[in-house]
Amino acid sequence: MIEKLNGIKEEALKEIETCNDEPSINNTRSKYLGKKSSFSEVMAGMSELSPEEKKEVGKVSNEVRKDIEDALNKRFIIIKNEELNKRLEADKIDITLPSRKKIPGTKHPLTMVREEIEDLFISMGYDVVDGPEVDSDENCFEKLNLPKSHPARDAQDSFYITEDMLLRPHTSSMQVRYMTAMEEKHPFKMICPGKTYRRDDDDATHSHEFSQVEGLVVGENISLSDLKGTLECLAKRMFGRDREIRFRASYFPFTEPSYEVDVSCFNCGQKGCNICKGTGWIEILGCGMVHPNVLEFCGFDHTKYQGFAFGVGIERVASLKYGVTNMRDYFTNDYRFLHNFNRKEM
Repeated sequence: MIEKLNGIKEEALKEIETCNDEPSINNTRSKYLGKKSSFSEVMAGMSELSPEEKKEVGKVSNEVRKDIEDALNKRFIIIKNEELNKRLEADKIDITLPSRKKIPGTKHPLTMVREEIEDLFISMGYDVVDGPEVDSDENCFEKLNLPKSHPARDAQDSFYITEDMLLRPHTSSMQVRYMTAMEEKHPFKMICPGKTYRRDDDDATHSHEFSQVEGLVVGENISLSDLKGTLECLAKRMFGRDREIRFRASYFPFTEPSYEVDVSCFNCGQKGCNICKGTGWIEILGCGMVHPNVLEFCGFDHTKYQGFAFGVGIERVASLKYGVTNMRDYFTNDYRFLHNFNRKEM
């Protein structure tokens, strides 16, 4: 019986050396150490042996089992290492090849301009206020001193959702909300940047969706000189320290007096060019002193408080600042266009 066990061991070790994958290892293990293997048959015959013979055969059988198990495990490790080396060789990376440049993303130019304007006014003590893009007719028109007959209130110019609700045509509605919500009326300074919507045909210079920054200051003894000084700071920050501004009389229902503001042309130095249409000046925004009716509608005593307001289009500033000639480029998400505005490269 001992000779038979040694024969099984010798045969198993030879076959193990020929195994070249995991299934063959498992098959060999089952063949020589499984329940129906020759080794199990020999072990089943031990019941007929004497105690002394059982002791001797049992010792040899344990050694045979251990040697076969060790050989199987050793061969399995060798096979696994060979498979790993083959995969590593197949997936080998040539580190001498040039790397692929990863192009980082960049902020949208409208976001950059908006943040620059916000940073300026925050440094001047203004609050930055946000509000809903869907607002009531009362906040968008009524409390801003726009009469029922005003053309801006026509459905052909504004996006009405219901008879009394619409997509805000300007962020001035947030000024109304801000003043109305103030329980104890007191002086303040705020800006409200955000999207606005008006019915318009989309082309190189117009869009039904655009962004604005509205500014509002209310306090005692607020004058037109305060407004001019504020807008000079804005113009110099956005277009350069050498810029000058001028006021032209205009009309807005919510301000009195009202003005259009021009900035001196940064391209030609006021000599006249195609950007300023030969005038040396470029229109950038509208402004004025807050109409007393607006203050009264929002709960402020117009005999005690005065204020000024202004509204500037972010697309307008961005186009002048970066030389963008087609407004539609802001909304196409073309990476080739957006990559031109990487701050590190400006």
